[in-house]
Amino acid sequence: MYRRIISLIIACLFVFSFLPLSAITAEQIVRAMDDAETFETSYMAGSIETTDRFGTKTSMFSAWSKGDSDTLIEFTSLAERGQKILRTKGNLYLYYPDAQQLIRLQGAALRQSILGSDLSYEDMTGEKQTLDNYDAKLEGTESIGNRDCYVLTLTAKTRNVAYPLMKLWVDQDSFIVWQAAYYTSTERLLKEMNIIKTMDVDGRTVPVETIISDKLKKDSSSRMIIDTIEINKDLDPSLFSLDSLTW
Repeated sequence: MYRRIISLIIACLFVFSFLPLSAITAEQIVRAMDDAETFETSYMAGSIETTDRFGTKTSMFSAWSKGDSDTLIEFTSLAERGQKILRTKGNLYLYYPDAQQLIRLQGAALRQSILGSDLSYEDMTGEKQTLDNYDAKLEGTESIGNRDCYVLTLTAKTRNVAYPLMKLWVDQDSFIVWQAAYYTSTERLLKEMNIIKTMDVDGRTVPVETIISDKLKKDSSSRMIIDTIEINKDLDPSLFSLDSLTW
């Protein structure tokens, strides 16, 4: 009798040893994903190379960010020099120096193309507070190359977002998004994103080469390459003010 009981206990321990201590939720994955993309401060410099039926165009830029909501981007190529994008306190502004014009964008306008590229304003400046705007569902797991990823579906809670529906492949170790697909509310594919290359910066995995394809354009794709990145450097707080757009 006792031998049977002991055998049953051992069998149960053997089975439960293969169960996870706690199942990760979609919300936990999204929070970790946002944390992986957020720095106390950062500075980056790089380029956007867009190829379409008209040829190839390259635009250079510098970008500063603070926390999960403040971003300033300045284009430095001759044709676009001085054009700036500022995202702060939930608002996004464009500045054109030639016309000294300031424009505010919101909602679906955040999907508009930056300088004719496949990248949108949301793609380059999106706030890292995903769960404020989306409900998340964990669909399962899938391998992207040799990387094990969580597959998530994110559905917008509000109309004031660029993409009503998103599907994300999130690395199970680093929690960076290796692949993404963006849809309308009727599940029409708008855009695809793939990370091509990453680098380690102070123990953080940072994407440095990304390809974005706008599926509403024919034979078009954009490659964003980060040449320089510095994180947690001192930044002037006034950098993310409207006054900064005119200097």
